[in-house]
Amino acid sequence: MLSPTRLPTPDTATDTFVDFRHVYLAYSESADFAVEDINLQTRHGEFIAIVGPSGCGKSTFMKLATGLKPPTRGKVCVDGAPVTGPLKFVGMAFQAPTLLPWRTTLDNVLLPLEIVEPYRSNFKRDKAQYTERALALLKTVGLDGYANKYPWQLSGGMQQRASICRALIHEPKMLLLDEPFGALDAFTREELWCVLRDLWTERRFNVILVTHDLREAAFLADTIYVMSKRPGRIVARKENPLPQPRDLEVTYTEPFTELVHELREHIGRVRST
Repeated sequence: MLSPTRLPTPDTATDTFVDFRHVYLAYSESADFAVEDINLQTRHGEFIAIVGPSGCGKSTFMKLATGLKPPTRGKVCVDGAPVTGPLKFVGMAFQAPTLLPWRTTLDNVLLPLEIVEPYRSNFKRDKAQYTERALALLKTVGLDGYANKYPWQLSGGMQQRASICRALIHEPKMLLLDEPFGALDAFTREELWCVLRDLWTERRFNVILVTHDLREAAFLADTIYVMSKRPGRIVARKENPLPQPRDLEVTYTEPFTELVHELREHIGRVRST
């Protein structure tokens, strides 16, 4: 069964990448807490998923992890340093790809390098190098030959692939994904699971995935956290027993099904509380 949440104990302090210590957040002084007493640590290169009912604070957690929101109480550290503002070494992708319709696929992918330092200052000088990097990323996710297409010429799955490339173009240490495949059909979703799996296996950046899809969490993540209803707390932590990297065939096996059922039962208990 899922164990109650507890902080893992890494071998050394340098093994910890994301570190939440008794973190609370209220969006205003008069508001109730959106999340409370969040304690969580991830290792370098770890892929975690956060699941829970709607409104439990999953997206709030991501804002705290990226420095978009400071905690009301407690402390957030990433890569050994306190988070005091928006982090530059983070990539983000959301349920809606939000590609700019007047830019080609290639130009959409290059956008972070045009606006984020230190790349912005050198963009004109190093554009050829950045373009080569972007084209290689597009090829990796199966968009070879689509660099000059506009978003309206791409399917939803293709747009989401381009969105993931845009999130990774500046080679971030951490990738945050907020329901990135939720609007896609089941076949495209599973296809993109494998794309993400391959990118992560090759590069080993940290990933925080927020999802309602328990199968998605079980397929992709090293560790899965379950959050309670608002105010959101981490009420359970599950280390994924299935070895990485995983093929889609594993989703038809008994251990995978048992893991998903275990998570579903816990979500059911959270909803009934």
